[in-house]
Amino acid sequence: MDKPVLIIGHQHPDTDSVCSAIAYAYLKKQQGWNAEPARAGKLNPETEFVLDYFKIPAPRLINYFYPSLEDIRLLQAPAVGMQATLREAGKLFVENPRLKSVPVLDTEGNVAGIITVGDLAKRYYEEESIKELEDGSVSYANIVSTLEGRLLCGDIGKTFSGKIKLGASQAATILADVAPGDMIILGDREDVQKELLGIGGVCLVLTRNTDVSEEIIRLAEAKDDVILVTPFDSYRTARLINQSIPAKLIMTSPVVCFNETDLLADVKEKILSAKYVTYPVLRKGKYIGIIDRGMMLEPERQQVILVDHNERSQAVEGIEETQILEIIDHHRLGGLTTGAPIYIRQEPVGSTATIIANMMWNHDIGMPPNIAGILFAAMVSDTLYFRSPTTTEADRAAAKRLAVQAGIEDPEDFAMRLLRAGSVLNTMAPADIIRNDFKEFDFGDVRVTVSQINIMDRKLAMEKLPELQKALDEFRKRENYDMSLLMVTDVLGEATDLLEAGCRDSVLDLAFGDRDAAGYYHLPGVLSRKKQVIPPLTEAFKKMD
Repeated sequence: MDKPVLIIGHQHPDTDSVCSAIAYAYLKKQQGWNAEPARAGKLNPETEFVLDYFKIPAPRLINYFYPSLEDIRLLQAPAVGMQATLREAGKLFVENPRLKSVPVLDTEGNVAGIITVGDLAKRYYEEESIKELEDGSVSYANIVSTLEGRLLCGDIGKTFSGKIKLGASQAATILADVAPGDMIILGDREDVQKELLGIGGVCLVLTRNTDVSEEIIRLAEAKDDVILVTPFDSYRTARLINQSIPAKLIMTSPVVCFNETDLLADVKEKILSAKYVTYPVLRKGKYIGIIDRGMMLEPERQQVILVDHNERSQAVEGIEETQILEIIDHHRLGGLTTGAPIYIRQEPVGSTATIIANMMWNHDIGMPPNIAGILFAAMVSDTLYFRSPTTTEADRAAAKRLAVQAGIEDPEDFAMRLLRAGSVLNTMAPADIIRNDFKEFDFGDVRVTVSQINIMDRKLAMEKLPELQKALDEFRKRENYDMSLLMVTDVLGEATDLLEAGCRDSVLDLAFGDRDAAGYYHLPGVLSRKKQVIPPLTEAFKKMD
């Protein structure tokens, strides 16, 4: 099955970002797309409240879009066990011409080694290889299987590790060269069979399905000898016995393996420094396929749709490695570029959820109550229940309609519960508050972050400001930003206390006036990062230039 198109919002996602991704994925599915919502970070408490309230699972977490082995269509090469015969491995190469190697797995399914075409060729063309079974034990079960034969006498569970002789000479010559433990390939010469069984502890391989007398069987049983018959002639029998050795005796070990989550950049680097052509790929330690050098040229790009953002600095890491199909947003135009024309819908409204709700109605797509509910919640969150100056009549009209479809009987009560859930001043550490909802902006060569936290009690917040200031200073230094701001926004009081780190007083004074006695910028009527903080900052930096 083809990979789904991922619909994803910005890093450090807020409620609008997550809920818009879920709702737009639903819309696309109704239009026949293989779409899936995703998120670019940990859910904040407000968003968790919304998803739990409407019983919708959290979207898949995406940490980066840098291609990994998961983006490569692996070669589903078969594997063999350590006791598999060389002949069984050889058949796999014949049946799968593209194969260059076959992994060898232990009893737990772990990759123990690998057999290459070169390993087989070396074994087949070494003239002395037929004599080398003495180098390692080979089970009689393997030999019987390889020769397509029958065991007439002896224990098939035992192993053979002696020398192999061809009984093509005179009887005296054969007997002079045989010792206990050897294997002799022989025809229907019963006189020679008797002489050999007199040595004791030998194995007779009788070709062309030779009939064996009861006397020969009795002699073999008395001496603990082994007798097996095969339909093949002496020449082919000799060649096939060489193929009965287990895979573990000729495999290369240890093996360079990769995990499917390994980044392609790292894999390519390791492949260039290694001497092998193919490499097993693992999932949670277990073999799932192989890659070769030719498969590393160009991975299949992940297709994505961006919602609630359009700037590179706010997108998931590695977004340049993807194929962006669409952008649905309500912010300023940023710096993303694409390789081909794409569909963009960007409107000056209070939330991305407003745009998506209208798209669903315009396409006459039925909206389940829970989808209507999360879209309503996203509007409440992004507009601070329509107190933010970003709010438009389109937001209010859509929210009213969504509340009815979601079955929300008291929209104001629900909105206050949602905003309280998002007020994490007493439930999160100061350092976590800075990271909870921050966005990065570039003003020329100046990198700035603006975090925001909504509060319901300014008096309590004022007591926390020194701790938040310390955390903001540490965050800026640790992450190496030029300037970091924190908006502590009083929803009910409709005002923001702005904290800064980075010592750019002249720019901030130009944008927001003078600080108050406590050393912060108190901004009455300021609720929106997008409309009331970023625009004056942009103008201030322009004037400074």
